[in-house]
Amino acid sequence: MCTYSTEKIDVERSSGKGADGWFPLRTATVYYDHPVHAPDDHTVNIDFLAPDRGPGARVAVELSLDSAKALLEALQVTVERAAHH
Repeated sequence: MCTYSTEKIDVERSSGKGADGWFPLRTATVYYDHPVHAPDDHTVNIDFLAPDRGPGARVAVELSLDSAKALLEALQVTVERAAHH
C-alpha cells in the first residue's frame, strides 16, 4: 500500500556519486511507493538530489522494508557512536 507520505530534508555538506562523478547534495526525499527497479511491490525509496545541477544529479535507492529497517538501525548506531567520539 502506498502511503503517499513523503519526507523531504535539506542535506548540508553532503556528497553523492553519480555517472559523472561526485557532486554536492542539497536535498533528500524519503517515501514508500512502487519501485522502478527493485523486485518488491512497494519499497522505501530515498532520492538524494542536487536540483541546481539538473535531473542527472540524483542518487536513487529502493529498499525492501527489512533492508530499510536494518539501515535505520545501522544509521542510529553509527550516529550515536560518532556523537560520543
